[in-house]
Amino acid sequence: MSTQARIAAAPISWGVCEVPGWGHQMAPARVLQEMQELGFAATEFGPEGFLPAEPEAKAALLEKYGMRAVGGFVPVVLHDRAQDPLPVIEAELKGFIAAGAGTLVLAAATGVDGYDAARPQLDEAGWATLFGNIRRIQEAASAAGIAVALHPHAGTMVETQDDLDRVLAGTDVAICFDTGHMLIGGIDPVAFARQHAGRVSHAHLKDVSLAAARQVQAGEKTYYDAVVDGLYRPLGQGDIDIRAIVLSLAEAGFDGWYVLEQDNVVQAEPATGTGPIGDARASLDYLKSVLEEQA
Repeated sequence: MSTQARIAAAPISWGVCEVPGWGHQMAPARVLQEMQELGFAATEFGPEGFLPAEPEAKAALLEKYGMRAVGGFVPVVLHDRAQDPLPVIEAELKGFIAAGAGTLVLAAATGVDGYDAARPQLDEAGWATLFGNIRRIQEAASAAGIAVALHPHAGTMVETQDDLDRVLAGTDVAICFDTGHMLIGGIDPVAFARQHAGRVSHAHLKDVSLAAARQVQAGEKTYYDAVVDGLYRPLGQGDIDIRAIVLSLAEAGFDGWYVLEQDNVVQAEPATGTGPIGDARASLDYLKSVLEEQA
């Protein structure tokens, strides 16, 4: 498959999110139609409830809009011995199999809704539990023919440079390289791409306003409020060197999906032809231009 054919969309770019109260949730029909209109042929699933729960119905809806499923974001608690993540994972895998999605994007949830609550502090036993659950999930997914990519993410148990270093040293799990969440967590995404591209199996590309990210890091603004105020920008319009990152991944032989994922909050149903589709189009055009340079 050509590099440009490995560009996928994500419902969060249309404001569709798993966090309760996360703005207006646009209907699947409109989101998928706009993805198709832009020329996307693949997407991540989006949160539970966005697509039909029944695996065959989920696959049929995607097919109706000419969309291929590439994977989906699944946040589960991994650090708590009292919570077994496997039942949730096994239920999710049924939908992945039915729709032909190849990558389970795993996040180490804190156990609290949203991404602004204080994180639990893990001791060595907590990290050992987290690592053990990652391995169990890898085994279950592998048996179903699905790959796992761990997503360092703001407001989760794997957020900072220290968290990520622990994961890289303590597991062999592949990484979902999210340029924006890494920056917010204090990780230099350009340096990570240079140093660890071989560990990356799935990429979430988003651009970021550095000034807004610094406000989140300093506790001056919540993550949600920052998103509302434009924390994430279309590719090429923020402060991350997306071109350098894509080049590093290409040089390392990256053959996974480039998912255009600009976290967004939609306050009301946009008029036809307006709303998130504009930013999605700008990001897609930018990434295509970068990939054309490298062809």
